[in-house]
Amino acid sequence: QLFDAAPEDRQMIRHRWTDLERISKAMPLAAVAAEDQKFPRHRGFDLESISDAVEERLRGDRLRGASTISQQTAKNLFLWPGRSFVRKGLEAWFTMLLELCWSKARILEVYLNIAEFGRGIYGVEAAAGHFFGKPAADLGPGEAAVLAAVLPSPKRLHADRPSAYVQDRTRWILEQMRML
Repeated sequence: QLFDAAPEDRQMIRHRWTDLERISKAMPLAAVAAEDQKFPRHRGFDLESISDAVEERLRGDRLRGASTISQQTAKNLFLWPGRSFVRKGLEAWFTMLLELCWSKARILEVYLNIAEFGRGIYGVEAAAGHFFGKPAADLGPGEAAVLAAVLPSPKRLHADRPSAYVQDRTRWILEQMRML
């Protein structure tokens, strides 16, 4: 029950919408480098990554994500957390609608504004302010890469106290940004 949560389980939500033009160019690049390098070319789904993830799972490997930025945007915008065939079906439907109705720039803008970057920290503007004390427009490549590094698991990974894994991932993202 949402309203019956104990005070210690409640959290402050931080969010401020920012137009894509007012976000440092490094941040969208870092997100694409980290999350979905085929984003500019696919139509919402990366069939190769999905196939690879299914094959790995069938071999008994750990389940890994294969969701595109478009799929994550659809999920975060319209759906509930968790995994089920119903939710995945709805995610696919909403992803197709987003890809049909919105430009790639709009999808990326919405993604960066609704993504969770830490407990209760939604959107790149709130994340830039909370973690770096600056607006999203002023993020440098390293800061953008750190924020992108925590996107897969923002409640477990921390931009303000990056683990060795987050630091390694940040370096990898910076290299990918240079190549993109």
